[in-house]
Amino acid sequence: MMDFLTFSPGFTQMLVRLTISVLVTWLIIDRLYYRKSKRRDFYFTFMLISIAIFFIVFFMIFVLEDMKGKTSMGIGIGLFGIFSIMRYRTDAMPVREMTYLFIIIALAVVNAIAEGVPMLELILTNFIVILAVWLCEYNLKTLPSKLVQYDRMELIVPERREELIADLEKRLGVTIRKVDVGAVDFIRDMAMLRIVYEGKDTSANNIVKLSKTQLTEF
Repeated sequence: MMDFLTFSPGFTQMLVRLTISVLVTWLIIDRLYYRKSKRRDFYFTFMLISIAIFFIVFFMIFVLEDMKGKTSMGIGIGLFGIFSIMRYRTDAMPVREMTYLFIIIALAVVNAIAEGVPMLELILTNFIVILAVWLCEYNLKTLPSKLVQYDRMELIVPERREELIADLEKRLGVTIRKVDVGAVDFIRDMAMLRIVYEGKDTSANNIVKLSKTQLTEF
């Protein structure tokens, strides 16, 4: 009964590192990623993946060390590589989200295997990552883009580009910076447009992407 209630010597340190990992992940996702993208689905995914990978790596290393294994670091790096190339096969993950996923996985692994690393160094490492993400987000600003199925075929010609942009801005309620014309369906009088725009959460953001069926039909 006493063994059941006894914690291992490194349990407190593990909780401290877990707290740092979760706090840093939350700062990156909530304050840097979510404010621009407004994607609740990826918010959920990033937070839970971070916690799950931390425990997987930590306890795998803990078990190996307890068994006097000498490959704990290799296992940690292997997990890092496996999870960093992980993709959800239901939908392709955008490049920006894949980058955030890679960062979240990297931080979870680093914090999990940081046994013996001074706490100040660990905190500084996490801070450097946060700073790098912040600099990229605010100094390398990227405008959002959407795919739009457009019905006014007479406006997609280059000579009437200004009229096309004006019509899209009126319908979507955003300031459009660029329009690319993709596939054209003359039978249904529809064209696929990719718009790059400025604006807050409007009707342009209601649909994240077209389904595979829609794209195939088009």
